[in-house]
Amino acid sequence: MLDDIDRRLLRQYQHAPDLSPAELAERAGVTPATCARRLDRMREQGIIRAMRAVIDWRALGYEVEVSLRVALDKTQPRAFEEFTDAARQVPEVVEIQTFLGRVDLRLSVIARDMAHYQQIYRSAILPLPHMADVEALMHVARIKSDEVLPV
Repeated sequence: MLDDIDRRLLRQYQHAPDLSPAELAERAGVTPATCARRLDRMREQGIIRAMRAVIDWRALGYEVEVSLRVALDKTQPRAFEEFTDAARQVPEVVEIQTFLGRVDLRLSVIARDMAHYQQIYRSAILPLPHMADVEALMHVARIKSDEVLPV
């Protein structure tokens, strides 16, 4: 379980993961050694999974995002594995989520423009194996996209 010191470290770390260990320790009110030891422990426990760069794909010219709801042919025993393996190979598929219910998966697909999306859809999405149904939802706006947790 996390104590108050762990929570203080995580709050600071989430907002500024690029801080030096000394700066993070100072902001959290602990010594640098305590900070390093606790961060190492939280990494080992899988609480802190990674540090990563978040790239704005719109700044790279991708102006279209489409959410595809996919229902799979559940009569095929390996439908899920074969579909997800193939979908992972499509570079423009930036997210794959699974669900229980009528929709099995959701793919988030990015494209430079609608013509590019149509090309991706026809050449890379439609050939994916075991699709029984697909519904496209055009992304209009991202209201909230935040991975910061209330710790």
